[in-house]
Amino acid sequence: MNGAEGRDGQNEGQGAEPVVTREIAAEAAVWIARLHGPDRSNYMERKCRAWQARSAAHRLAFERGTDLWMEAAGVDRVAVARAAAASMPEGRGGEGQGASPAHAGTRGWAWPRPGALALSLTATALVVGVLVGQPWRDIDSYDTGIGEQRLVILKDGTRMSLNTSTRVKVELDQTQRRVRVEGGEAFFEVAKDASRPFVVQAAGTEVTATGTAFVVRLTPPGAGAHEALDVTLVEGQVVVREAERRVAAAKIVPPIVMAAGERLRVRGDQGTSGGVTAAPAQPQRDRPRMDQVLAWKRGEAVFDNASLPEALDEMNRYSAMPIVGDPSLAALRISGLFKTGDSAGFAQAVAKLHDLRVRELPDRLELLPR
Repeated sequence: MNGAEGRDGQNEGQGAEPVVTREIAAEAAVWIARLHGPDRSNYMERKCRAWQARSAAHRLAFERGTDLWMEAAGVDRVAVARAAAASMPEGRGGEGQGASPAHAGTRGWAWPRPGALALSLTATALVVGVLVGQPWRDIDSYDTGIGEQRLVILKDGTRMSLNTSTRVKVELDQTQRRVRVEGGEAFFEVAKDASRPFVVQAAGTEVTATGTAFVVRLTPPGAGAHEALDVTLVEGQVVVREAERRVAAAKIVPPIVMAAGERLRVRGDQGTSGGVTAAPAQPQRDRPRMDQVLAWKRGEAVFDNASLPEALDEMNRYSAMPIVGDPSLAALRISGLFKTGDSAGFAQAVAKLHDLRVRELPDRLELLPR
């Protein structure tokens, strides 16, 4: 162990924020509950001050816990300071008895004496639960812009590769690992942990795995098309089932067990026709080319006899300069490998292949017949 690192895990004197361990957080919660209980005494206050003096991590844990207690109880800081001052004999303060043990820290406000402020026991219990549980419940959000890609290594060791224009929210705790894909595409290489299944939610659908690799792509509705979800299993096994239906999504009943190499395509509800709700589209399974599915990780887009509109939609995901095709060209087919983000290069290649012309405008490129 580094000599500058104390036994409680904090790096004193190095400028880094002290590390509050689970044990320290629990001790701080107990001190806060005791100090606001009926058995508070001067002796107890001195013991608490001594406990905080043991390390910066102890002081930080107590400070955070007190903040949580005040928020849970709906307490105003100014009212606390006034109550403390009113309960303190004239002339006392600073580091004297009855002042805040953290007075030398950043907060600078004192504890109220018993009777100066009513404490909700429910709020105290809440603080204890939050302090002990908080270090093991991480919620983070990640996103990428147009044409941006990002690799995120989660705390459990899972590798999460985000493609262009992707938004995800990650929640990890002691019992579960959960990711919500709110848009875009992500490749998950899941760290094995049988006790904590890895669940990805998107468009009312859940993909559950313990240790595997798969791609989730969520396409928003637009141009007459409904929201679409593609789940492609690269290796291992996953189970796909319907989650709580908060958005339009196809029903998956019963759950579907996918095998490596499969892609499951889930389409959103088809809306209504003549006042009658149309039946949701059934999920479809196929076996795509994996090099095509994962081409974006190499900065490439691979097309195999794709329609021109499909190819344009794919290429436009990676560039702020969209390519617009004349409607009369919709029947044209595209095959080949292209660099993502290179709108001009793609437009020129397609124009040469099909004898078209490219018109450059300030905000877009247009493919037009000659």
